[in-house]
Amino acid sequence: MIQWIKALFSATIKEENRKIIKKEVPENPKNNTESVSKKFLIVGLGNIGAEYVNTRHNIGFKVLDHFAKKESVSFETVKLGALAEYKFKGRTFLLLKPNTYMNLSGKAVQYWMDKENIPLENIMVITDDLNLSFGTIRIKPKGSDGGHNGLKNINLVLNTNQYTRFRFGISDEFKKGKQVDYVLGDWDEAEKAALPERLELSSEIIKSFGTAGLDLTMTSYNGK
Repeated sequence: MIQWIKALFSATIKEENRKIIKKEVPENPKNNTESVSKKFLIVGLGNIGAEYVNTRHNIGFKVLDHFAKKESVSFETVKLGALAEYKFKGRTFLLLKPNTYMNLSGKAVQYWMDKENIPLENIMVITDDLNLSFGTIRIKPKGSDGGHNGLKNINLVLNTNQYTRFRFGISDEFKKGKQVDYVLGDWDEAEKAALPERLELSSEIIKSFGTAGLDLTMTSYNGK
């Protein structure tokens, strides 16, 4: 009799614990994870103002402008920037052009990352790179700022460099002491002629990042 009572008592406790655990765990915890993982923040770096529109340093803005026009989505002025939303294959791409100027870009990235609950691994930052020949593309999952003020500030604000960066080569064809003039200068005629094809490729990369993933995107597009 005593053993029977103990067994019954033990079974009752287990049943109560099972009910408590079931109650505490959300009915479908997978939903939140999936909804977050299918949202991506694509940040194009640049400076605001008409005088910067066609400069090499603004390639991040130019890539996003081309993408938005191609996919028929529009930018709206929002807090700390201009934002457009694009949906594709169940994913949501938020295209962000910070209006904080290049060296304060991190503030806008942090704000929209937090506001939209986007994980670090779903962020891609598009920037110019002097160390790559014109139009060369390099996608990396992390890395140093490479002397780029926009990346430097993002690293500082996020307190990490563990986010995807899409580097677009602008080459370093400038004379000593003329770097600022070069990066803030307009594209030359040969570069202007080659840009449309490079911008098309850049649009493919953005979609690939959100649908195929980082590893496959790097394999498919790095060095092109």
